[in-house]
Amino acid sequence: MNAPIDITGVVLRTERLTLRPWRESDLDDLYEYARVEGVGRMAGWSAHRDIEESRRILHMFMDEKKTFVLEYQGKAIGSLGIETYEERRYPELDLAEKRGREIGYVLSKDYWGRGLMTEAVKEAIRWLFDDVVLDFITVGHFTRNDRSRRVIEKCGFEYVKTIPFDTQDGRTEDSMEYILYR
Repeated sequence: MNAPIDITGVVLRTERLTLRPWRESDLDDLYEYARVEGVGRMAGWSAHRDIEESRRILHMFMDEKKTFVLEYQGKAIGSLGIETYEERRYPELDLAEKRGREIGYVLSKDYWGRGLMTEAVKEAIRWLFDDVVLDFITVGHFTRNDRSRRVIEKCGFEYVKTIPFDTQDGRTEDSMEYILYR
């Protein structure tokens, strides 16, 4: 079962990052990384065409209260969402009495390869298991996305299966699905 999530007022800190709710002042940073070709495609969405598209996404993040901004040295460099998982993707798992969520993330191309996303995901896992008291977390990546695969493996998730996934930008790609239990 999907547990309720509200990150209002939640601030998580790692050695190099602050994970916090989005705010209006993050707009320019969001647009800066979201407009770069290839960044959103790794997560299933197209590059932002203009700052107004980024503004709509920013307001969605703020309204839904489930997506952290990744702040590094005072700059918004990515996001980590605590999404609802699709129960139909996991019919073989007995999750009816267990509380869970799915995580999804994206990072500015300028910061790839530095271990920042692994650091962020590990802190989100700690918060979700220790403070929110989830029983499990799911995550997935497109088969071509080796960077996400490495983050997922470093964080201890176990592979479950590969399924077709309809992306936000109208494609269907194979997604490798993983789960981590508390």
